[in-house]
Amino acid sequence: MKAPADRKYSETHEWFLADENVVTMGITQHAADLLTDITYVDLPEVGKSFAAGDAIGEVESVKATSEIFTSVTGKVVEVNTALMDRPELVNEDAFDEGWMIRVKVDSPDQLRTLLDAKEYKAFVRAAG
Repeated sequence: MKAPADRKYSETHEWFLADENVVTMGITQHAADLLTDITYVDLPEVGKSFAAGDAIGEVESVKATSEIFTSVTGKVVEVNTALMDRPELVNEDAFDEGWMIRVKVDSPDQLRTLLDAKEYKAFVRAAG
């Protein structure tokens, strides 16, 4: 299972990559694989603010619709608009081209409570 070491992970299968005060997020490859063929991604508008734990959008697939949750508090500064026309990018490359939003946070220290790659892999294995 792929889980790049440069990110943090939530137990709801989102990943977070900090670059100073901007955090890029998306869903993990594991989540994308479970959903199978993603057909639609609903993302928030630039400028919308969220608190940690809020749902920021949805991913629809041929199997299910799943909410996307953020683990950081901040304001959306960029949305991956390529997903509007090509939602399958999440299946093809969840950790790079399939990123979802970028959030400006007060402090990237918010990510300290999340799982690192090794912990996330162990969590997924334990969940079976």
